[in-house]
Amino acid sequence: MNHESVQEYYGETLQTSADLQTNACCTAGDIPDHLKAVLAKIHDEVLAKYYGCGLIAPDALRGMRILDLGSGSGRDVYALAGLVGAAGHVVGVDMTEAQLDVARVHQEYHAHAFGYDKPNTEFHKGLIEHLDDLPLEAGSFDIIVSNCVLNLVNDSDKKQLVEEIFRVVKPGGRIAMSDIVADEAIPDHLKADPELWSGCISGSFLEDEFLESFKQAGFRAVKCDKWDAEPWQVVEGIEFRSVTITAVKGEETPCIDKGHAVIYKGPYAETTDDEGHIFYRGKRMAVCERTYNFLTTGPYGEDFIGISPSKKIEGNPWCAPAGTLRLASDTKGGLHSNAKQGGGCC
Repeated sequence: MNHESVQEYYGETLQTSADLQTNACCTAGDIPDHLKAVLAKIHDEVLAKYYGCGLIAPDALRGMRILDLGSGSGRDVYALAGLVGAAGHVVGVDMTEAQLDVARVHQEYHAHAFGYDKPNTEFHKGLIEHLDDLPLEAGSFDIIVSNCVLNLVNDSDKKQLVEEIFRVVKPGGRIAMSDIVADEAIPDHLKADPELWSGCISGSFLEDEFLESFKQAGFRAVKCDKWDAEPWQVVEGIEFRSVTITAVKGEETPCIDKGHAVIYKGPYAETTDDEGHIFYRGKRMAVCERTYNFLTTGPYGEDFIGISPSKKIEGNPWCAPAGTLRLASDTKGGLHSNAKQGGGCC
């Protein structure tokens, strides 16, 4: 599908057809209470020209630098701008001039609405699979979000799209991507239908492909965070539904063995992370310092007990195979983190 047909759909067709406008994508669903006050301050024109499939607003946003892919009229950019505060910054990228015109004209309005001295937003025209063509530095964003736009990228460019997302997010940064997925392969005749493609249908990722593509790009802790119980649409027996995935870009630090261990709490007998580490339930697993920090302070924090060495060790480059155990004698006296205290002694 060519970019011109998508630009025409969002820049012209949806502007003039009420029926298409209300069906451009699925509804956002329930809005969390903490977002309602922010959304109430967004300009009516921005809201009227919003065509997303959810509201992507991760927590702990104060002071963050965020990139919104396919920002359209700017609703999500401005919602996030109200949450990051005056010290934060939100950048929107879109390829449709008509949508960008709406977003840009209201920058001063939203700065005033949120009580800022100046706008903390900016917008760029470009293709989200070619972020390298825009003035966006590698590793410059704390968070990257998208809302029902990845499916508009040609299948041949989707791998590059995900790799570009990985390139511009900071080490330790995170992503939240809401999009439409299909439960089985989409035939060519549906992909060739310009309305189905522009309407967020026939360019969809497959369910497993959506998560796997981010894992293959190098993201860790790739997770299906939200999943609509009911399909948004069914076309020729194929179910299309809205899902949101989250993931983290690992820190670019050497893997050094300094005597750390983790204990996987369960409930599964064993589990494997995106780097291939194996963790057996209830056993002290040897890990490098970098993996220890990620497992105990990152998205896995609730699942692992961390045991730091009792004495400082200079350490050596990690060379142990996956599934290596750490002897209790090696970690005796070490601090146990993420461990819940029990009841009184007996």
